[in-house]
Amino acid sequence: MSQITSKNFITDNFLLNSEAAVTLYHEFAKDMPIIDYHNHLSPKQIAENKPIENITKAWLDGDHYKWRAMRANGIDESFITGNTSLEDKFTKWAETVPYTLRNPLFHWTHLELKRYFDVDAILQPSSAKEIFNKANAILANKTPAQLLKQMNVEVICTTDDPTDSLEYHQQISKQGFFTKVYPTFRPDELFLINKKSFKDYLKKLETCVGFSIENLTDLLKAIKSRIDFFNDHGCRLSDFGLEQIYAYDFTDDEVDLVLKKRISGKALSDSDIKSYGACIQYHLSKMYHDKNWVQQFHLGAVRNNNLRLLEELGADSGCDSMGDLTHAKAMSKFFGRLDNENILAKTISYNLNPSQNEVFATMMGNYNTGEFPGKMQWGSGWWFLDQKDGMEKQMNALSNMGLLSRFVGMLTDSRSFLSFPRHEYFRRILCDLIAEDMNKGLVPNDINFLGNMIQDICYNNAVNYFKFNTPSICTTNP
Repeated sequence: MSQITSKNFITDNFLLNSEAAVTLYHEFAKDMPIIDYHNHLSPKQIAENKPIENITKAWLDGDHYKWRAMRANGIDESFITGNTSLEDKFTKWAETVPYTLRNPLFHWTHLELKRYFDVDAILQPSSAKEIFNKANAILANKTPAQLLKQMNVEVICTTDDPTDSLEYHQQISKQGFFTKVYPTFRPDELFLINKKSFKDYLKKLETCVGFSIENLTDLLKAIKSRIDFFNDHGCRLSDFGLEQIYAYDFTDDEVDLVLKKRISGKALSDSDIKSYGACIQYHLSKMYHDKNWVQQFHLGAVRNNNLRLLEELGADSGCDSMGDLTHAKAMSKFFGRLDNENILAKTISYNLNPSQNEVFATMMGNYNTGEFPGKMQWGSGWWFLDQKDGMEKQMNALSNMGLLSRFVGMLTDSRSFLSFPRHEYFRRILCDLIAEDMNKGLVPNDINFLGNMIQDICYNNAVNYFKFNTPSICTTNP
């Protein structure tokens, strides 16, 4: 591919296609703080607060989005997850970037280069060395806490296993960082009763709680103990990363026998596995309601499709994809039971297949009550859908089927400390979408009204929904 010669690609009005969009973004959205309520950042890195020092480590380590693009571009695995030098890996990423045109990676890459390193040049082989050196010089003096503050990140919620000691969260809370860092309870390992690792995981859980787990009563007691522990350390969210919601009939007595069977080393049937999953999911959700937590459901990914790379690299290596699974009946049965028993917590569901946008948007509207605005949320475009087209489709479907004005907005779902311009990306897209409606006469020509709604979506709704220790309201344009 020939060299890209344009400069100043990321202008002040990037993605803003009208005067109204420019006004809505710059006067209302731009300066709002960020609440990033779901990501995979390392609490250890934040607590230790040492400069990352190298853009390859900050950008490419663990970033399966970039890994997928590099593989698609024919880059050898040694430059992706192998042991080649950091500069060589960065150079291979720079070779790939021009080929990501019209992929969100092209936008994200240049937004991040501009915001963190004031780089206007397009990343490509001819600019790679200069950008590599400039970024590294800046990162050498930037700690994770400084990078977060630079982007006005007020709150982040990490993703944490129930057996985590939360020692790094405790250290962070004592250091007085601008950004508040809270854990999120992610119990996926509890569902893997059919995996070889399950019994080892139970042993790990036993060590945390200080007693043996021999039956379902013990397991639920252990789970409650860990939820209490997380709650005492500021946790207010949970998460499930599931292909589908478990919506199967069960009794606790039946599942008790299933668990005892597994502990004794006996094989389980498919029915056993499903009833166990349904039971654990139900009791977890009940406990979340008791704590007034928000529960999140990330649904629909088909994971670890490449068995060769799974064997070589493990999970989360960039070989997951959208599923063509069905969700409506399972969601209806599960959420319906919780609602009927008055134990349905505030809930955010995320779907990965855009063909089911309206399914999710309408399902989440079935269980709102008068107790809280926007109790049941259909979450932002996730994973393969957190790009311009995916976010616009999500917001349009939400507008048509629900209340966009009550939406809790964007998150990064990222492992990188350089990913926070994705919130800017979302805000620009949101402002352009609303301005387009105004210019077409589809909404009132009232900049202040629309701007206040945008501020709610960008920040205020999340403040009021999650109830973190943050100001209750924030405006940039009275």
